[in-house]
Amino acid sequence: MNRPIRLALALVAAALAFPSARVLADDTVHDAIKQDANGSKSCFHSADKGRSLKEGPCDLLALQLSARDGQLYAQNPLGLVSALIVEQGTDIRRARTWFERAARHGYASAQVNLAVIYLNGWGVSQNYGAALNWLSAAAKQRHPSAYANLGILYMNGWGVHRDYAEAFKNLELAAKAGDAGAQSNLGYLYDGGLGVLQDYSTAARWYRLAGENGNALGQNNLADLYLRGQGVPQSYPDAFYWFQKAAQQGNTGARIKLGFMLMNGLGTTKDASAAYTWILSASQAGDHRGDEYLTVLQRNLDQQSLAQATQQARSLELNTVQRNLRSNLVP
Repeated sequence: MNRPIRLALALVAAALAFPSARVLADDTVHDAIKQDANGSKSCFHSADKGRSLKEGPCDLLALQLSARDGQLYAQNPLGLVSALIVEQGTDIRRARTWFERAARHGYASAQVNLAVIYLNGWGVSQNYGAALNWLSAAAKQRHPSAYANLGILYMNGWGVHRDYAEAFKNLELAAKAGDAGAQSNLGYLYDGGLGVLQDYSTAARWYRLAGENGNALGQNNLADLYLRGQGVPQSYPDAFYWFQKAAQQGNTGARIKLGFMLMNGLGTTKDASAAYTWILSASQAGDHRGDEYLTVLQRNLDQQSLAQATQQARSLELNTVQRNLRSNLVP
């Protein structure tokens, strides 16, 4: 079975995906900061056991001074500011500088963030060896996101020999610690029988846990199981529900499949305009595997409906890059 790549492109008919590198925050780390265009100051607080970032007040100048004075707890948050804050002009190279300063002094979250930058090639040449080095250092401190990303390296054979058993070991550690991405990837191993006996029911359980924790890949993969009736009772309404959740977070495969269900009235009422919006948004993001449906839908929509659907598709993509960055970095 073909299994596409998370944060890349997903086949409409494919149930699963290999993930790109990701990390998840926890509640114990310090806050990232930003200063908006009006000069007010706020922090990024991790919330929901690290599954989201919320803003709150903080002293920007004090944190900057602490970072420059070598305080590790301040350097990693300033790296997040450089990477994430649109108002200041995102600067991933500056972010890497702050992450590296803290990482070299043993700050685990910064080590993970630096590894993620190398894994994705953000502002630096992609370097799996460097990523492996920093993730291994963070894993020695039992950082769940380090385990999660090490599992991904072994799943894909990035910088290491592909080893599903080693991937399973690391992903299970991270999943049990609450890392939603690892929960989804562990479900993937059970789903494909990789490094473990194939078990769709267990795969569905991990996908559901990941999905309930807000992971788009877990939501997409659980929807696929409902679509096919593997490990769960076949249900178009449940498939639609989970595809919609994943699509709203930018998963292009889910957007195409959601559009297909809207186009055909599977688990929902037919809605050609909404179908066109979701599939076009995936196409605009680079996933053209639903383009054949766009041609069909265009015949059934008038010019006004097409214009409105096109505008809605564009608006769906406005925050995709920032959403992806936030889901990959640790405060």
